[in-house]
Amino acid sequence: MHQLKHAERKLLGSQIEEELMDYIQSRPFEIGDKLPNEFELAEMFGVGRSTIREAVKGLVTKGVLEVRRGAGTFVCSTHYIDEDPLGISKLDDKYKLALELFDVRLMLEPEIAAKAAEYATEEDIRQLITLCDEVERLYLQDVDHVVKDVDFHTCIASCSKNRVVESLIPIIHTAITTFVNITHRTLREETITTHRAITNAIAEHDSTGARCAMVMHLTYNRQAIMKQWKEHQEEKQETSDEL
Repeated sequence: MHQLKHAERKLLGSQIEEELMDYIQSRPFEIGDKLPNEFELAEMFGVGRSTIREAVKGLVTKGVLEVRRGAGTFVCSTHYIDEDPLGISKLDDKYKLALELFDVRLMLEPEIAAKAAEYATEEDIRQLITLCDEVERLYLQDVDHVVKDVDFHTCIASCSKNRVVESLIPIIHTAITTFVNITHRTLREETITTHRAITNAIAEHDSTGARCAMVMHLTYNRQAIMKQWKEHQEEKQETSDEL
């Protein structure tokens, strides 16, 4: 049984979050593995279920776990995606956050893709094609693709040769992680197709094509979030009506 570490200056939830992460890495769990249920984890760590829920929630925001309603909690990464200096991922309403992030991405990323098409070097293009292939391979194998997806969008930003743009990458990191945690990678074909269209346009130095392909990519994602948000609102209303 895992024992609590005596770190008086840490909140219990944060402490258990760290221990849960250690447990995931030391077992080790594979991507897609299911964690023990809430009761088992509470007994294992010697804490209440509310503390376990808080720890799980923390690892969800860091891109490590995903909670599937009616199925359980699953490992989607074995390391943190923690580049979030603005603390955006800590906001409570993930659906509203995801939509707001997509608003910002729609303002920025189509033009970033256009600039990438204009300034990408041959080496940049080779790297982008490799990352596009990697994301597709992981998606088709139904394993964690989030890190490579972030790398793909980071590469596009780097291709723009704009240092300010590169400083905005943490926002894109948070947006991708939030999206995946909500949708559970449902847009496989759309993501593969639009990633390929973006890559091809940048490789051909087609600024307009890259811009349009990025708009299409983000639009598919936003539509998926809107669908999930509406379903979430309906569930909340049904729960309210029952009470």
